[in-house]
Amino acid sequence: QVQLVESGGGLVQAGGSLKLSCAASGRTFNTYALGWFRQAPGKEREFVARIRWSDSGTLYQESVKGRFTISGDNAKNTVYLQMNSLKPEDTAVYYCAAYSNYLPRYWGQGTQVTVSS
Repeated sequence: QVQLVESGGGLVQAGGSLKLSCAASGRTFNTYALGWFRQAPGKEREFVARIRWSDSGTLYQESVKGRFTISGDNAKNTVYLQMNSLKPEDTAVYYCAAYSNYLPRYWGQGTQVTVSS
């Protein structure tokens, strides 16, 4: 099993910034990437970004490119999501996910991000 603990959510005005953190523990050697997803009220959970442990390769949802940056610290088994130029439509619960066999299989409890206009 892999345990994920997110932190860093909160309330911010449009145009502001937040940085989320996700600390992984447990059988992290079974995972090949960590990522972030989000779920807004009344909407399905959607992919935001992910980073591979092996080469730090990254992938982003189109709507966050140029505004969000995902990074990782292998030594700490921690991944970060720096979110800049936040928009009200970024409001959601953000979930950290650990990938195994190329799919997100382990989830954190989520952290609320609210962007006011």
